[in-house]
Amino acid sequence: MNSHNFLSFKLLILIPILLLLTSCAAGDARFTPESLAGFWYGLWHGIISFISLIIHIFNNNVTVYETNNTGGWYDAGFLLGVIGIWGGGSHMTCKSAADKKRDKEWDEIGDKVETKVMHKLKEWAEDEENKDSGEDWDEIGEKVEKKLKRKIREWAEKD
Repeated sequence: MNSHNFLSFKLLILIPILLLLTSCAAGDARFTPESLAGFWYGLWHGIISFISLIIHIFNNNVTVYETNNTGGWYDAGFLLGVIGIWGGGSHMTCKSAADKKRDKEWDEIGDKVETKVMHKLKEWAEDEENKDSGEDWDEIGEKVEKKLKRKIREWAEKD
């Protein structure tokens, strides 16, 4: 199956699924003050809230939140549905073991570089020659920046 046919197949499956999902969307005529949406409808409306929002942009008859509801139980279901789909506030990331190892290695390198730089700065600050030179910190910063750029450029141009 080539990529074009596979894309067409995905769309053919996706469209009926979207229609099925939104067939029970909020704002449906079945919900009246006499027949209120309860917890389970709230849960469902929370799950499909993003899809309902997109449809609501083009069709005012479909809403994200059902106004004819049982109150607290509908709200609890709606929030659980939204949290279940969007993950709430956890924002967990899925990193592979290789990514974690790479991040750890870079952290270790960063710590080593920081330690070396701090050690060299301490040596430089304690050096009597630099104390008497009277150089301004801005001048020193510019010199360090130029030297650092030169060293990085030399390193980058190596094989």
